[in-house]
Amino acid sequence: MTIQQQTSKAAPVEFKQVTKVYGRDVTAVDQVSLKVEAGELVTLLGPSGCGKTTTLRMIAGLEMATSGQILIGDKDVTKLPATDRDVSMVFQSYALFPHMSVMENVSYGLRIGKMKKAEVQERTERGLDIVGLSGYGDRLPSELSGGQQQRVAVARALVLEPQVLLFDEPLSNLDAKLRRQVREDIRDIQTKLGLTVVYVTHDQEEALAVSDRIIVMNNAKIAQIGTPRELYDAPVDEFVADFIGEANLFDGVIDSVNAGVATASVDGISFTGAARELSVGPTRIAIRPGRIQLSPPGAPNTMPGKIAKATYAGSHMEYKVTTEVAELFVVSDVESGFAEGDVVSVGFADKGPVLLPANLAI
Repeated sequence: MTIQQQTSKAAPVEFKQVTKVYGRDVTAVDQVSLKVEAGELVTLLGPSGCGKTTTLRMIAGLEMATSGQILIGDKDVTKLPATDRDVSMVFQSYALFPHMSVMENVSYGLRIGKMKKAEVQERTERGLDIVGLSGYGDRLPSELSGGQQQRVAVARALVLEPQVLLFDEPLSNLDAKLRRQVREDIRDIQTKLGLTVVYVTHDQEEALAVSDRIIVMNNAKIAQIGTPRELYDAPVDEFVADFIGEANLFDGVIDSVNAGVATASVDGISFTGAARELSVGPTRIAIRPGRIQLSPPGAPNTMPGKIAKATYAGSHMEYKVTTEVAELFVVSDVESGFAEGDVVSVGFADKGPVLLPANLAI
């Protein structure tokens, strides 16, 4: 089987009420249920200690679930060791052998599996071609850039033709520009080969850029599952709103609800939005920095504000705006022209504010 035929091996991954407890009372993953479809790239996202890496390691068989069931395809792998699971993992540290050539590193897993030499050669060359490193086979890892080393690690995992490919913080050792390039490479390879990929990161921008869906984790549980746009536009609570991108969070009031649409208000601004099963009364409001509109004083349906800080960021302006309800972070067009100390009107873009339960805290 060649790498091009890998799509037929891609398998779904399912967790059914999986819990992982360390020692007597440290719960790293708590009653987690999820499903990654075959050929899908799903990212586990969350702050340090939320359980995302433990979840990934349980898929790999590097950690054993305390309770619950883990399926890869239609096979129960809950109690199987890593060696008996058809998965490959790309680590944060690359884990390349420094004394081996690129070719030897990529072919290592095939060679210890006692595969015929000709097939090892064919798969290895094809793997290097897929990651754009044809002709680099004789080099040592020390002769490659960080991005090239990461692609070697990806090729080494790909040549094993796994049912599931796992990435554990694969870009954390790269600078910002290289991270963008390598994440595009990974997404391109995943899409072209139809791979099932589970990807762990704490970087929100990275998750939004590469994922079909994102699983946001917090305190060992799943906070929300959705597409990048669903999580960005409709976070389920304050934690998700603030963790996925930046959000301004403040109090408001739902004045009425009709057919699932709420009319809400805050300090003179009235707006409508999805009621999201909330009722009349106090609410929390989340709004992205780019969806707040600044204008000269006196504009209708706005609240007064004052520019506390104005920062030129090249492609846009960043403002801190003081208001009666909160200090707001606003991203605006570079030509907006406001300066520190200016009095402004603060309004909301259509579909900008999102209503959240009033009793949830970050």
